Amino acid sequence: MKTQVTHYNRPLQIIHWLSAIVVIGMFAAGLWMVDLSYYSQWYHTVPYWHKSIGILLAGLTLFRFIWKLVTPSPSVEGKPLERIAANIVHKLIYVNLAVIFISGYLISTADGRGISVFDWFTVPSLGSLFPRQTDISGDVHFYAAWFLIIMVSIHALAALKHHFIDKDNTLRKMTGAKK
Repeated sequence: MKTQVTHYNRPLQIIHWLSAIVVIGMFAAGLWMVDLSYYSQWYHTVPYWHKSIGILLAGLTLFRFIWKLVTPSPSVEGKPLERIAANIVHKLIYVNLAVIFISGYLISTADGRGISVFDWFTVPSLGSLFPRQTDISGDVHFYAAWFLIIMVSIHALAALKHHFIDKDNTLRKMTGAKK
């Protein structure tokens, strides 16, 4: 007889909350760094960190996606329409993260230079793949980041609604807390 999975496993919980913190931090840093002047002491530092953390988050997200596929997860609670909406929002978040990672890579490597990740390793460049690659990828990256923040906000509000209004186990599944 199969036992019911009631909570996400600890690796998924840690990756979920770490990713949430990093996504919010990267969004804030991204908004801040585009307004830095050439003479700012942060002009080179913040983009370097943004790219490095972005590459690491891409790897972590890929690991998370694979880990989620091979480990059991609890079922989604709520009314049928809420379960469908949750499924759509989760998929949109993953697809949007992929768009952000790819567009960020295309912005950073259009000049032919790879991305150095904290001087640990370098992700090689594919160079310029299409005209105006930096501008187009920059626009995609910007709007995809905003869309991600909107989706993450909806996701967080839905989890809070389930916790405080519906009083179900939805948020506890990701925190590890028992009823």
